[in-house]
Amino acid sequence: MRNRELAHAFLEKNIFAGLKNMNDGFDSEAIKYFTESEFRIVLERVEKFGLGIYGIEPWENGNMFDVRCYEDYSKNPTDPEWYNSAFNHFISTGEELLYAASYYIPSITDND
Repeated sequence: MRNRELAHAFLEKNIFAGLKNMNDGFDSEAIKYFTESEFRIVLERVEKFGLGIYGIEPWENGNMFDVRCYEDYSKNPTDPEWYNSAFNHFISTGEELLYAASYYIPSITDND
């Protein structure tokens, strides 16, 4: 298996398990979108496994709403303060958003 396939399998098994992908075709089928409550679970699992988030991309009604990247907050994508702060910013807008992220998996993506 290639590193990208390993990363995908890891995310499916450990991060996305039991959550509903809300992407109904408005974006690439490879990108998973979650409601606010389920994305909070994603972030909790990311932190638990020591992973990182490169960026968070919320969408509203099938259109990109905004994007925040770890470089705007921290030097480290595994710093939970950055992604929780960005997520809380999006929540504070009061908009009903769907959330996607790009993930950093140290033991897999470092060798890609």
